[in-house]
Amino acid sequence: MSLKILDTCVNCDVCEPACPNQAISLGEEFYVIDPSLCTECIGHHDEPQCVAVCPVECIISDPDHAESREQLELKYRQLMAKESAA
Repeated sequence: MSLKILDTCVNCDVCEPACPNQAISLGEEFYVIDPSLCTECIGHHDEPQCVAVCPVECIISDPDHAESREQLELKYRQLMAKESAA
């Protein structure tokens, strides 16, 4: 399942550099996560790094983008293959 950032985000800027897939960017009002790039850090870390560093605990699972661990692992492999080809 992709993650999402709630509107309680304080724009502290710590989540964006923590994301190994560059899935986090500044939206119109607060940071947002691109579900096509979010693997919940599967393939990189044991836990989502954005969640680990968020001081206001505003990052949750996004029920609109439900994915199994297997789907997240496949997405990770596809992202890494695309990165190596670039």
